[in-house]
Amino acid sequence: MNVIEAIRTYWIFGLGFFAQTLFGIRILVQWRLAEKKKQAVSPSLYWNLSLAGSALFLIYGILRHDLVIIVGQVISYFVYVRNLQLKEDWAKFPLAMRVILIAIPFISLAFIAVIPREEIFHSMVKNKGVFFFLGLVGQLLLNFRFLYQLYHSERLKKSILTAGFWWISLSGSALVVVYAVYRGDPVLLVAQGMAIIPYMRNIVLSSNRRRQSA
Repeated sequence: MNVIEAIRTYWIFGLGFFAQTLFGIRILVQWRLAEKKKQAVSPSLYWNLSLAGSALFLIYGILRHDLVIIVGQVISYFVYVRNLQLKEDWAKFPLAMRVILIAIPFISLAFIAVIPREEIFHSMVKNKGVFFFLGLVGQLLLNFRFLYQLYHSERLKKSILTAGFWWISLSGSALVVVYAVYRGDPVLLVAQGMAIIPYMRNIVLSSNRRRQSA
């Protein structure tokens, strides 16, 4: 690897780590407020950080030519936007920013459409097939959790994070960690590995809350 390639590689990983740092901060913010209130909460800052991190991570996925990342992030991206609408925060963004934010996932999907089929096949072979699909299932679970969350939020007309959300999060993270090991992706490995701890803690807090309510 020459100097230019090394700089490009580290710059791309740097972008990925920054995006995951935002995801990590959102969990810490949510975790701190959850411990303070002794129940799982859904703060506005959580969704703002989620959207910012997702936008950057989609760009990272494009640069890495990683279908697992792109497919996974696009699904949850619009859930973040909807939760910001439920929180009445989306309209506070400048119009130009909203247009750019909405355009990013569509650009990512357009990128998938132009990826040569042989490159997709190579990605699957490189990741030993089964691990590619484990990673894909893990990312889909991590995004399905937000569809699950949105369903319950829409029913109550407010943004909430239920116990089921955290169980799905834990399952998805475990699969992505396995995928990250075989992919050799330190960004996914560190981010999802560290996220498992607050996911488990929120499960405990949600269980305690249910027992108290009973």
